Amino acid sequence: MPKKADVLLTGGTVVTMNEQYEIIENGAVAVAGDSIVAIGLAATLTADFQADETIDCTGQVIMPGLVNAHTHVPMTLFRGLNDDLRLDVWLGYLMPVEREFVTPDFVKLGTRIACAEMIRSGVTTFADMYYFEEAIAEETAAIGMRALLGQTVLVFPAPDAATFEDALVLARRFIERWNGHPLIQPAVAPHAWYTGTPEMDRACADLARAFDVPIHTHVAETSFEVENARQQHHTPVVPVIAKHGLLDTKLLAAHCVHLEKGEMFALKQAGAGVAHCPSSNLKLASGIANVKEMLDIGINLGVGTDGPASNNDLDMIEEVRLAALLAKAQSSDPTVLPARQALELVTRRGARALHMGDVTGSLEVGKRADLAVVSMNHLHNWPHFNNNPDGVYSRLIYAAKSGDVQHVMCNGRWLMQNQTLLTVDEKQAMTDAAQVAAKIDAFVQRRESSPYNKLVLLSGVQRQESFEVQVKAPKVEKEAVFNFLNSDHCTIVRDAHYKQYDHYFIFADEDPDSARLRYREDEFVGEDGNVYQTRTRLTLIGEGERLEFPNAVMLSRTRFWADADRSLRFYREYFAPESEIEVVKDRLRWHIIFKETDFAINFDKVVEPAVPGNFLEIKSRTWSRSDAERKAGLIAEILSLVGVELETAERQEYADIAQRQ
Repeated sequence: MPKKADVLLTGGTVVTMNEQYEIIENGAVAVAGDSIVAIGLAATLTADFQADETIDCTGQVIMPGLVNAHTHVPMTLFRGLNDDLRLDVWLGYLMPVEREFVTPDFVKLGTRIACAEMIRSGVTTFADMYYFEEAIAEETAAIGMRALLGQTVLVFPAPDAATFEDALVLARRFIERWNGHPLIQPAVAPHAWYTGTPEMDRACADLARAFDVPIHTHVAETSFEVENARQQHHTPVVPVIAKHGLLDTKLLAAHCVHLEKGEMFALKQAGAGVAHCPSSNLKLASGIANVKEMLDIGINLGVGTDGPASNNDLDMIEEVRLAALLAKAQSSDPTVLPARQALELVTRRGARALHMGDVTGSLEVGKRADLAVVSMNHLHNWPHFNNNPDGVYSRLIYAAKSGDVQHVMCNGRWLMQNQTLLTVDEKQAMTDAAQVAAKIDAFVQRRESSPYNKLVLLSGVQRQESFEVQVKAPKVEKEAVFNFLNSDHCTIVRDAHYKQYDHYFIFADEDPDSARLRYREDEFVGEDGNVYQTRTRLTLIGEGERLEFPNAVMLSRTRFWADADRSLRFYREYFAPESEIEVVKDRLRWHIIFKETDFAINFDKVVEPAVPGNFLEIKSRTWSRSDAERKAGLIAEILSLVGVELETAERQEYADIAQRQ
């Protein structure tokens, strides 16, 4: 009496990817419900099983569905938005757009497009990290794919959570709803150690352990990250996250480009999975992970595409081919990561990296029916040689294309047959995505229209209308200034000594409110000559209006202030100014009261560009023309007391003086 099966795939080459790497020519796979119930020769299974549906796979490979070990699927809707940037600049560019557009409906649409793309390249399982992961889970489950989905936790405000405490609440609710689902494995996703705090990471680890769910996080993606870890914690990255408790969880560590050998051993000992993302790491110039050493140590290593905004596709057949080639080039050894082992990374070992090895990743009786059927009969994969039993792996890794994938099944359900998607309306998803892209385009064009918009959307600003009277006197003797300050003419309120590094970004004239952006770094110098404090600020300065007096200048202009919490290089690449001016000064500053009026007295040595002598700069805030006239007269008196002739006064600012030099 034949046994009952729902689906019988027959006649193809069955590449099982089990522990023995068993290959069955003219083989068959029987599926009942959500699981594989038999694997063997086609003749045997055809006799043993009566199936509701029989698929002829002659000339094709029946293999496990592929595992995409790291991605951010909703970012399909940002694909191609801005490329060829450094990672930090790219994130700085993207995050304001995310804050504006990312909603539950947005992530569902992005997930729909991503799942369709992944199914077409034979993917049945993926690991995700993004916002509104609950909505991503709903869409993924409806489409029928298997996924490890990590709710992102950040110390910064995110589209779905104002604080990391709010994000942890979302993560807990997400886990409580989805834990135990046949397709969705919920996870906690602290974005990275550098976008969190030790307290946040420990809370994420505690939550993951409490529910026995994985942690999904970025680890050692860039050399800059590693340098920061050494500066801040005096260790590489893995000891940092270990101290925060992440290695005591089911960890999936994405990227791991810059690991030391000891860190690899620590990850291996912890049972962590690693997601190698070759395309993204190349595109962002993050580097190449040392795949050979990780495999020699025995780490469960998978391959991921990363997000489609930094890859820019989700094609796992292309990704695994690149992984194999890169490993050879990096090690200068063509035997490293041979085709069979490369396929293992995107099947059985990749599933283990996601802590799903008992469910998927290989074609074995009792495992879920997650499989792909790939045609081997196209011109780019012809002819075939049969003298080497591993030839089929070479054909799959080095010659196959995603367009060769014919059928895809996940959990016993067909997702694609004869290259027709069955659970996603592909055309409608593309139409919907085009409408979202038009809105994003309009937003970005508004932002790019001025440095002010870019600054506001990057970090927010404080607005200040600035009216000040000022004058500079070149080639002033220090002794004369000190004599005035120590005389009975004025009272010193406070004083400081610092080195001032000003970088002016100059923009086009059509935006008078955003003529110059100044990145200023102050180094405060103590009496012993050592720097004891630093401060960085951004100031966006409008062109303003100049009112000339015989002995001073009144400037009225708008200033916008913002914290400068990133590097000068970041701001240079983010704002892309037309030109740049650098001014370096050694400054002594006194705030004084002269004739019941506040003034700032600066004694400056312009170091770069080199300007002969010293400058005495006198400034005071003002609020009206009559007040400005009065203060201009007082400035003239101060200059006279210091022994400076009015005719020598310099009315321009240091940036203009620097340009003149």
